[in-house]
Amino acid sequence: TTVDLFCGAGGITEGFREAGFHCLYANDVMKEAIETFSYNHPEAIADNRPIEEVEPAKIRKRLGLAVGALDVLVGGPPCQGFSINAPERFLDDPRNKLFRHYAKFLTEFRPKTFLFENVPGLLSFGDGKVFRQIEKEFSKLGYNLSVRILFAAHYGVPQERWRLILLGARSGEIEHPPPTHWATGRANFRGGRDMTFSLTAADWQRLSPSVVVQDAIGDLPRLEMGEGSEEVGYTAEPRSAFARMMRNPEGVTFNHYAAKLSKQNIERMNYVPPGGSWRDIPHELLPKGMQRARRSDHTKRYGRLHPEGLSGTVLTKCDPHWGTVFLPDQNRTLTVREAARFQTFPDFYKFLGSRVSQYEQVGNAVPVLMAKAIALSIRDNLTAEWGSEKATKVAHG
Repeated sequence: TTVDLFCGAGGITEGFREAGFHCLYANDVMKEAIETFSYNHPEAIADNRPIEEVEPAKIRKRLGLAVGALDVLVGGPPCQGFSINAPERFLDDPRNKLFRHYAKFLTEFRPKTFLFENVPGLLSFGDGKVFRQIEKEFSKLGYNLSVRILFAAHYGVPQERWRLILLGARSGEIEHPPPTHWATGRANFRGGRDMTFSLTAADWQRLSPSVVVQDAIGDLPRLEMGEGSEEVGYTAEPRSAFARMMRNPEGVTFNHYAAKLSKQNIERMNYVPPGGSWRDIPHELLPKGMQRARRSDHTKRYGRLHPEGLSGTVLTKCDPHWGTVFLPDQNRTLTVREAARFQTFPDFYKFLGSRVSQYEQVGNAVPVLMAKAIALSIRDNLTAEWGSEKATKVAHG
C-alpha cells in the first residue's frame, strides 16, 4: 500500500501499481493533475487541497490504518526558502511548509518505508547543509537511509533525466535498483561522481541497449501541424519492444494532437537537422536575445530530436524556445502523448485538462519505469523485513 503526496498526474503511483502496489490516498494542489490522477487511479482517494489543510491523523483514520501499517509513503515536496547563510533554520522557515508536511505524514503514519524524490540540485543548496538537515530529521524518526542520484535512461526510459532518490526503511536498508539498460549522461551536478551508477565497457555487454527516440515514438500516428485529437487509433505496427509494452490493447491512445507553430518558428525549424539546435538557424532568424548568446549556451533550444538518441529532459511546456521539441522526421513539435511516451506512461493513461496543463502534468512527473524499478527494490525490503506475520502484528497493534 502507498500514500502519494504531491502526486501530480501520478507517475510514481503508476510505476508502483505496475510493481504490485495499491495507492490508498493521494494529494496535490493542482486541480487538473488531480483530475488526471483520479481518472487513471479511481481506487485511490484523490484529494485536491493544499497540503497545509490536510491533517495526517484524520487521513490515517479515514483509511482505517493503524500506525505503522502503511507500506510506503512516496512524494517529492518542492523545497523553497533555502537560506545559505542559516540552513540550520531550514525546517523552521515558513516557506518550507511543504517539506514539513511530508515529515508530518511520516511521523503520523510511521510507514515501513518511504521514497523522497527531488532534483539533484537539492544537494548543493546551502553547500549541502540543507540536505544533511533533511537526512538528520528522517534519521531521528528511526529510518535507515540510502541515497543516490538515478539516471532515468538506466531503467528503460528514453530520456535524459536525473532524480535524487532518498529511500528510508524502518527495518533493514533499501538498495537502489541497479541499471538494467546501457546509457550515459552528463552528471554535471554535486554528487555526479559518487552518488550515481557508473557503467563500464563490461556493463555494455550485459545490459539492454538504451531505448531511443525512434523506439519510443516511431509507431505513433504521423501528424501535420493542427492534426490529431484527444483520442486516436494506431495506424502502424509497433517498431520496438518498448512500443509494444506502451500500447493500449484497445487500439487507441489519447492526447495526440500536433500544435501549430508561428511562421517564424516554422522557418527556424526548417534549418534544424536531427540532433541539431539553434546553432543551425541563420543568425538573422534567431530571437534578438539569442542573437547575443554564446554558442556554448542554451544547448537544447530549438533542438530537433535525433532518432538514435535519447530525448532531453521532458519540460513542462512544449516550446522550441526552451528545449528540444521538434520531431526527428516530422516538421512539428511533440504531442502530449509523445512526451508521455518519453516519461513511459502507458498509452491507456489519459491526461485531462487544457493542453497547456497536460504538458505541465507530463513534464512534472517522475518517469513511470524508473518509479517501477524503485518500487521493486522497496518491495524486496518489505518482503525480507516484513513478512506477512510481522505486518499483521503491526497492523493490529
